[in-house]
Amino acid sequence: MRTTVKTTIVLNLLYLFVLPIYSQPSAGYQWPQFSRADSLRGMLTPLRSRFDVTYYHLDVRIDPATKTIVGANTIRFKVLSPFKEMQIDLFPNMSVERIVFEDGRTCEYSREFGAVFITLPDSVKAGTIHQIVFHYSGEPQTAKRPPWDGGFTWKTDKSGNPWVVVTCQGTGASLWWPNKDHQSDEPDSMLLSVTVPSGLEDISNGRLRKKTSLPDGWTRYDWFIASPINNYDVTVNIGKFAHFSDIYKSKDGDRLTLDFYVMPENLAKARKQFREAKKMLTAFEHYFGKYPFYKDGYKLIEAPHNGMEHQSAIAYGNHYWHGYVGRSAAAVGLKFDFIIIHESAHEWWGNSVTSKDIADMWIHESFGAYAEALYVEYYWGRKEALKYINAKKQSIRNDKPIIGPYNVNKEGSGDMYNKGQLVLNTLRDVINNDPLWFSILKGIQRKFYHQTVTAEDIIGYFNQKSGRNLDYFFDQYLRTPNPPELEAIVSQKGDTTVVKYKWNADIAEFRMPIKITTSKNHFEFITPTTSWQRLVLKKLDPADFKVAEDLFYCKTKIFRNYIDPHSSRPAE
Repeated sequence: MRTTVKTTIVLNLLYLFVLPIYSQPSAGYQWPQFSRADSLRGMLTPLRSRFDVTYYHLDVRIDPATKTIVGANTIRFKVLSPFKEMQIDLFPNMSVERIVFEDGRTCEYSREFGAVFITLPDSVKAGTIHQIVFHYSGEPQTAKRPPWDGGFTWKTDKSGNPWVVVTCQGTGASLWWPNKDHQSDEPDSMLLSVTVPSGLEDISNGRLRKKTSLPDGWTRYDWFIASPINNYDVTVNIGKFAHFSDIYKSKDGDRLTLDFYVMPENLAKARKQFREAKKMLTAFEHYFGKYPFYKDGYKLIEAPHNGMEHQSAIAYGNHYWHGYVGRSAAAVGLKFDFIIIHESAHEWWGNSVTSKDIADMWIHESFGAYAEALYVEYYWGRKEALKYINAKKQSIRNDKPIIGPYNVNKEGSGDMYNKGQLVLNTLRDVINNDPLWFSILKGIQRKFYHQTVTAEDIIGYFNQKSGRNLDYFFDQYLRTPNPPELEAIVSQKGDTTVVKYKWNADIAEFRMPIKITTSKNHFEFITPTTSWQRLVLKKLDPADFKVAEDLFYCKTKIFRNYIDPHSSRPAE
């Protein structure tokens, strides 16, 4: 029964109107105004921040015939500061049946947009652990354009069998199950029980603990996830699959189980194509450290959409082609299966190291995209990797900042993929020390293993380990829509060439070092600022003046002048 809880509403009105709706991380860009629904979805008010979820047991029955879910989620939480009211999230089209406290008493609740405000029977004390059971049902929204649009995909395979999956990154896991739907809070472990009609199976995250045939002919699959997992990674894959398996041995001898679930008619193709999973694990272990989820294994599961990085249960839909659905901006991109590489990279960048706020989704996608280039570098060399990276320039829009607005569940520009990859390649060359660069990438994975992080955590780590203040770099590339522009005036008079140069940038402190030619085909570093500087060279033809644009992503504005050596006009 729906009950109005006045104190909860008053508290939320206070939190949402006294606190800013979102923090503005951008320079020279104005985000649109956001709604109260956005704030309820994206802000960590005290109704969310006073407790830490330690465990979920999500028990759901999914009926493909009616496209409905009936279920319950046991939510165990540790109290960080005393409270009686809490917020759990569930989309408004889903019905709340009842919410029960651990002692069997029913909790009162009210609803607003996707938030369910729950009043516990008694106040709970800091340091204590409690749980509620949230019973619910409904017809979850259908994804219009999966995986980019959140919801269920209700398909049938070639034999007419149901083939059902869910994708919800960005939209929110609360579109299909009740949870604290904020990326900052991951349970330490989770039990996922999925009941499906007779003849079907469910493949989900973690390891299968039990398969139970129920009296009504349906079957329940109990999957246990032993590692922290973000809500959007929790998944179901319902259908009739062919299965095969393998073992990957890490450098230290650990054995990782590999399981592959595909449509039966694609089994032969999958046995060949999925060999790339071992190659991926070898390359990424080299660059980032061991696969982060040995306890839960690694799975690739064929899906009726392009793909998604569901933790330990990667969704695959690349049609057994190379490139991304059979195409690539660079020739080397057709030498590997993009979805296997990119989505698996998220096991490190996104699933093990997860952004607290979706505004920092670049931590997932920029590093995930850069991992593609490192895969190319591992197997085909740095030269091919640079071709792969620079081919991405044609798709960059520079439309808005890569870092989105905080507290409203809104990601930044889609440039976080292609531009983000170029930005990280640029940073590698700014640091100009590959052993240090790769130690930083591995160090991030060690320091923030199975944790949620902020942009400040990642940027601070780069600053600390590089021994430089790189704030100006991240501010320009991530918090403004615009890449910096190197402006240069190159003037030759006789044997003397004068180069005047400066950065045009939104960030006044921008001072990124960059390589230019100081003689034909010979590159050296300069360190421009936003003020003009002057460099005198000998016998450099202005036509031979170049910027190392394959190493540094920026715009250039170059003026070339030839001065009559008999004139009184100076070279500069």
